[in-house]
Amino acid sequence: MQSKPTALPHQTTPTEINALFGRAKLVLDETPKAITPFGGLASLIAFLGRIGFVEQLESAMPFAAATSNNAIPLTHTFTAFLMTVVTGGRRFAHAQWLRADHALHALLGMDRFPGDDTIRNFFLRFSQSHVQAFYRPLWKWTLEQVNMPARGFHLDLDSTVLQRSGKQEGAVKGYNPLRRGRGSHHPLLAVLAEAPFILHGWLRSGNTVAAGGAVEFLKEALALLPEWIKIWCIRGDSGFFEKDLIEFLEEHKMPYIVVARISLRTRQGCNAVKEWKQIDENFSVAEFQAKLMGWSKTLRFVVIRERLRERKETSGRKLFEMPGYTFRVLATNRTEDPMEVWRAYNGRGCVEQRIEELKGELAVQGFCLKPFWATEAAFLSVLLTFNLLSLFQQVTRPGQAYMQPATLRTAVFLAGAVLGWAGREVVVRLSAAWGGLRKHKPLVESALRWQKPTSPKLDPPDALLAIGGCTI
Repeated sequence: MQSKPTALPHQTTPTEINALFGRAKLVLDETPKAITPFGGLASLIAFLGRIGFVEQLESAMPFAAATSNNAIPLTHTFTAFLMTVVTGGRRFAHAQWLRADHALHALLGMDRFPGDDTIRNFFLRFSQSHVQAFYRPLWKWTLEQVNMPARGFHLDLDSTVLQRSGKQEGAVKGYNPLRRGRGSHHPLLAVLAEAPFILHGWLRSGNTVAAGGAVEFLKEALALLPEWIKIWCIRGDSGFFEKDLIEFLEEHKMPYIVVARISLRTRQGCNAVKEWKQIDENFSVAEFQAKLMGWSKTLRFVVIRERLRERKETSGRKLFEMPGYTFRVLATNRTEDPMEVWRAYNGRGCVEQRIEELKGELAVQGFCLKPFWATEAAFLSVLLTFNLLSLFQQVTRPGQAYMQPATLRTAVFLAGAVLGWAGREVVVRLSAAWGGLRKHKPLVESALRWQKPTSPKLDPPDALLAIGGCTI
C-alpha cells in the first residue's frame, strides 16, 4: 500500500514577484501535497494492468529476484524505464525527473522509484541469452493483442543509423550521413504497417550493410507471429535488393515488392520497354522481365517513369538513353497490374515515419551503454514501449486516427493531478483545467473493458498458410 506522505511545516518564508505583464504581485509559497504533471497516465496504467503487463514481466524476467529487503523489484525498475521513455526522457539520467513524483508513484503502486544508476545496472546485467529469454516472450505476448486487417499485414523492412559518441561496443565507422567518419550502430527493423507495430528489431554494428543478416532476421521475425496472423506482402527499399534475400522470398513464394538497383540489366530492360501505360501527364508505368547476372531466376520488374519538372523534385534515377525522365524500378513476384504494384509499394512510407518517431519522440538512440547487449536490451525496451503505446491507442481510441508518441504524451498523458487521501483510500484528483474526469474517465473505462482478441477462424491449411500461400 502506498504510504501516506507526511505533511511538512513551511521551511521558508513566502516570497513575492511581479507578473510579467501588468503590475499584479504574486506570492510564491509551497505545498506538502504530491503533484504530478502526468495524471493522464492513469489510463495507460489501467491498460497495462488489464492486459497483465506485470505478470508477463515476472514470467519472462531472466534474473533471480533480489534477496535484500531493501532492493527494488526488477519489474519496478523495468517499468520505471518505460515510464521515463513515455514521459519524454531522452537519457537514463532523465529518470531522476520521476523520482520526486510521488503522485505517479502512487498510480504505479511503487513505494520507491529507482534512480538512473539502478536502471543502468539492470540493463548491464543482460547478455545475449538474457536478451533472447526476456524479450521474445514479451513480443509474442504483445502480438496476441494485435487486431489483424482482413487481408493481412504489409511487413516493411528498413534500417537506420543511431549516432554514437564514445567507445561503445559495436559503435564503429560505417554509413553515417550526418557525422561522417564517426561511430554508429545500424539497427534493422521489421514493422507491421497497418498496426502500427514493430515486429522485430536487431541492433547491429555500424559497418553492417542494410540487408546484412536479413534472411535470418526475417526468419526470426516470422517465427514470432501467431499462426493466425498473415503477412500480405513484404516491402523494402533498394538496400534490401540482395540476391540471398530475394531468392529466399522467391523460394518460399512470399509476396514482395523491393526497389531494384539500377544495373546494366535493369537499365537495358527500361530502355527496351515499348509500351507505357500513361497514368497522368507526369507518370507512366510498364513492366519487363530479366535475369540478372549471377542470379538463378528471372524476375519481374515494374518501372515507374516520371517526367522531370522544374519546380518539383523527382525520385528515381536518370537514364541518359531517355532524357527528360527519371526511373524507379520495383522487383516483385506479385501478379497485379503494374499500377497496383506501385500503389502497394507507396504505402511503405509509413516505416520511415515509425523510425522518426522512435528517434525523435522516444529517443531510442539516447539510451546507450558500453556493453553491446546492454545497449540492445535498452533499444528493445524502447521498441516495446512503442508497441504498448500503439496497442493502448487501439483499445482506448478505436477507429480514431493514429497519434504519434509525442502527440499522445501531450494530448492524453499530460494532465495535472494531486495525490490525496479519503479515509484509507488513495485518491488522485485530476485537474479540471486539464480535462479532469470528463476527459480521462472514458479512456480508463475503455482500457478496463478490454478483451483479448480471439484469433479468426482459420481456413483449411491447404487454403490459407502463414505467408502468401506457403510456410517456411
